[in-house]
Amino acid sequence: MFKSFHDFTMIFYEIKRKDLRLIRLGSGFIDGEFSAARSIVREYILDNASTPYSLMLASSSLLKQVTDHSLSLQLRLDIRNYLINYLATRGPLPHFVNASLILLLCRVTKFGWFDDDRFREVVKEATDFLSQASSDHYEIGLKILNQLVSEMNQLLEIGWDFLCYIEDRRRDHCQECDSPWNKVIFEYKLHSINVDPRLKYESLPNTGLPPTHHRRVACSFRDQSLFQIFQISLTSLSQLKNDVTGRLQELALSLSLKCLSFDFVGTSIDESSEEFGTIQIPSSWRSVLEDPSTLQVFFDYYAITTSPCSKEDGGFADNFLVAWRKNLSFYRVDLPVVFGWIGMLELKDWFCSLHPCDLALEALECLVRLASVRRSLFTNDAARSKFLAHLMTGTKEILQTGRGLADHDNYHEYCRLLGRFRVNYQLSELVNVEGYSDWIQLVAEFTLKSLQSWQWASSSVYYLLGLWSRLVTSVPYLKGEAPSLLDEFVPKITEGFITSRFNSVQAGFADDDDPLDNVELLQDQLDCFPYLCRFQYQTSSLYIITTMEPILQAYTERASLQAADNSELAVIEAKLSWIVHIIAAILKIKQSTGCSVESQEVLDAELSARVLQLINVTDSGIHSQMGDWKNSFAHVLKERYGELSKQRLDRAILTFFQHFRKSYVGDQAVHSSKQLYAHLSELLGLGDHLLLLNLIVSKIATNLKCYTESEEVINHTLSLFLELASGYMTGKLLLKLDAVKFIVANHTREHFPFLEEYRSSRSRTTFYYTIGWLIFMEDSPVKFKSSMEPLLQVFVRLESTPDSMFRTDAVKYALIGLMRDLRGIAMATNSRRTYGLLFDWMYPAHMSLLLKGISHWTDTPEVTTPLLKFTAEFVLNKAQRLTFDSSSPNGILLFREVSKLIVAYGTRILSLPNVADIYGYKYKGIWICLTILSRALAGNYVNFGVFELYGDRALSDVLDIALKMTLSIPLADILAFRKLTRAYFAFLEVLFSSHIVFILNMDTNTFMHIVGSLESGLKGLDTNISSQCASAVDNLAAFYFNNITMGEPPTSPAAINLARHIADCPNLFPEILKTLFEIVLFEDCGNQWSLSRPMLSLAIISEQIFSDLKAQILASQCCLPLRSCVKETFYLDTIIG
Repeated sequence: MFKSFHDFTMIFYEIKRKDLRLIRLGSGFIDGEFSAARSIVREYILDNASTPYSLMLASSSLLKQVTDHSLSLQLRLDIRNYLINYLATRGPLPHFVNASLILLLCRVTKFGWFDDDRFREVVKEATDFLSQASSDHYEIGLKILNQLVSEMNQLLEIGWDFLCYIEDRRRDHCQECDSPWNKVIFEYKLHSINVDPRLKYESLPNTGLPPTHHRRVACSFRDQSLFQIFQISLTSLSQLKNDVTGRLQELALSLSLKCLSFDFVGTSIDESSEEFGTIQIPSSWRSVLEDPSTLQVFFDYYAITTSPCSKEDGGFADNFLVAWRKNLSFYRVDLPVVFGWIGMLELKDWFCSLHPCDLALEALECLVRLASVRRSLFTNDAARSKFLAHLMTGTKEILQTGRGLADHDNYHEYCRLLGRFRVNYQLSELVNVEGYSDWIQLVAEFTLKSLQSWQWASSSVYYLLGLWSRLVTSVPYLKGEAPSLLDEFVPKITEGFITSRFNSVQAGFADDDDPLDNVELLQDQLDCFPYLCRFQYQTSSLYIITTMEPILQAYTERASLQAADNSELAVIEAKLSWIVHIIAAILKIKQSTGCSVESQEVLDAELSARVLQLINVTDSGIHSQMGDWKNSFAHVLKERYGELSKQRLDRAILTFFQHFRKSYVGDQAVHSSKQLYAHLSELLGLGDHLLLLNLIVSKIATNLKCYTESEEVINHTLSLFLELASGYMTGKLLLKLDAVKFIVANHTREHFPFLEEYRSSRSRTTFYYTIGWLIFMEDSPVKFKSSMEPLLQVFVRLESTPDSMFRTDAVKYALIGLMRDLRGIAMATNSRRTYGLLFDWMYPAHMSLLLKGISHWTDTPEVTTPLLKFTAEFVLNKAQRLTFDSSSPNGILLFREVSKLIVAYGTRILSLPNVADIYGYKYKGIWICLTILSRALAGNYVNFGVFELYGDRALSDVLDIALKMTLSIPLADILAFRKLTRAYFAFLEVLFSSHIVFILNMDTNTFMHIVGSLESGLKGLDTNISSQCASAVDNLAAFYFNNITMGEPPTSPAAINLARHIADCPNLFPEILKTLFEIVLFEDCGNQWSLSRPMLSLAIISEQIFSDLKAQILASQCCLPLRSCVKETFYLDTIIG
């Protein structure tokens, strides 16, 4: 047919783009031209086409019309009947044509499900295909059912025109680059996509049914047809066990999997995740699920299917599918959804015809879902136990034979199957099943082998550890005499896990593949493993200690050497990192498991003591020679702190400190850890919280001094420091430490070199946020001023710099650092008292530097962004901290400074030309300015009437420049960038709430643009933004009602302007009201109350407009079921009342 996939896609693309005649025929296929178009499409294109690509184009054009237009009932019935007859009578068609025609049939069926009973007969029609003697008809019947279940279960679609649109945008905005996939899918660069960042999913057309209508159709389909389809799939599986080709087996298995994966209760499960909850199968399925043959058929298919093709054989298909998934994930569209549209399903089928998929894998996926069915489905406990016994027997046979587990995908899915036992079944149920002892022994052996195969099974071990953790946590609730045998196997698994981590270290990883750097994978494994350690804590802790001590001894010995083998040292540090992570994870679950008995605390102390001993070694000798940390630190072997193994070990230690603090140093644990500190006092002399905090702070200070280039370690260290400072009890304890007093008084780059590194400039905010917490914890203005002395010196130096020298790099980096530091201090002010200290320190002495900096560095976002973000924090009235005395002008003075700053920035940034990175260069600064202004206008600390009263243009100037900045950005760009969107609509909400006169005094075009943008915001997916837009519309409608509709002619200039705007565009309010009703009635919005307020305001402006809109909406919904119309009528009548 064609030699390569490239030929296929190129021919398909050219037909789509060049055959304008056929496109016109498809586009003309609407009600008004039905007769002629139907005759041409049927007779000329479908009946007489010489190539399958024309058939494909005809069906895709029909599909677009069915999806995007409201066709008449008779027309859709004619299409349906014609498609069934066409599929039944025409000879074998290419797979992609069959797939497109079947998709069209299923789409017509879904859209007409409630319109006519004949649409619901599609299952019977598919069954007629299955009853034919031809295997081709049987295949078509299974494909129809497969696609029907998929169609009913999916909400959003992605169309062929969308794919063409992507290609057009790519050609406009992307440069050519070499790629092995450069010509695949319309020359689409799958490995090097560079689509315009403004192209977002929210801005794309949303084809298909409204969510509420889709859910009604899905529920009706579930109740009337899904069970019958599942029975058909089981019958087909039983009949097709001897099918030689395997193609029909695959379709039958896929159909079973789709039925079991159906969204039965409308939970909208994330299909990108492997995790799902209990399967809520309807009670009507009970008899089939309790039938042993249902489970057995899937175990049989797993046993009879041959090994899958090798990865080398399937590489082309695998790479294609991976590339599609990778790039379309940008649009938040799952791969099966793409396959469901216009030929994409056939691409998958074509690949599978070249490289058959693994039937065993699909059988396992079905078993995973069957193992997850809800408990209440079964008639009684006996039936459920029988089902569980069957599951255990089947999984035991797989373990005994090992069949199929050599394939990684099968292996991973089998681990998921075992993992479902922990979610749906209790240990008491498992131990009472006959053969439990053999089953648990085989699972234990399988787990140990998996742990040994760490390089191959790292992503699958999570499910096995989760199973064992659930089993051991259920032991306290186990009743009866049946032995669990966990005492025998759990210690072995604990030791096996630690040994496997050491083996992985010994074998070595590439720097970018080390599990110690993969936070998610590390967390998955260590979330479950501590429960196994706590199960027999005495044995586990002894094993950990005996394992750690020789490694710690070796590490200590190397500290005294002048030189050491770096590779050997890296292995030792990696092993220590794993042990420290494990100990930290064990301490983490101390409170959640209630393990607070004295013996457990003693064992916690034993493990913690080894880590604390390690801390004394990590920063000594060859590892790092430190002097007295209070003074300028001695020579540091910086190359050691630059090594990844050293950084991983220090990150593990920081994790240990975080978990130890939560369990034994936190505010709730001060008086509940006497046994631990008594034992630590015996081992290390650390007898109370204060001594331990001193050790932690010393480590924090060491990290901040020695790590100048590792952002991960610096950020982790500062996170721990902030946790300690922000806790009420721990913060008070910190103030007693000399180390903390020194840090607060000497926070300069001479003592903490990371402050000098530009790459760590973002960390400065967190550092000074923590220092601010500590400063303001003491009510001492003198302490505040002395602590701010280092920042004051920077201010003085910058303020004395002449304008001619202000554009140097030294000034640039000093200004960036200062603004980040001040932002951290400002974030720490959470009361009127603390904010007053900072305000009096800043104003008026140092505010001029902000204006000077913004004026000289407008074209440098690296400078303006931190400066503007500090200002945004400085004007934020959180916790009512900006509360000045009634006789104080500070609020007005602060707003005047903000006005100067925004006007200076806005005036200059608008005069600069656009660049490629328009967001970073302009939009980011603009949205921060809008945020500043919104916070200042809504802060409730300024009486804005003063400005107009005394002729001060601070308010009018800043509003004018803010408007100019917003109008300089296209609305499409505003909606494309999330932070810009939020700042823009928050600004509009404030304007319409408190400064609506400014909006009304604009010219009509500007006014219509702003109100039109509110309508766009209402249609967005973000409920916060839609609520803000609704509030703005409500304020506008209320102003119109109060000043214009009340019967008296408008007298104020603002009311006259509004009347003129509405006269120029009389459809403004009706269109917004219609949009609001469509959102509330047809979408699943979570802010109906917020949207109802402008609806009422708009409705009472003109009852005639409201009555017309009500009639229009009800008339357009004649095809919905009766209950939908009743709901809508009730809702509308409620508004009228």
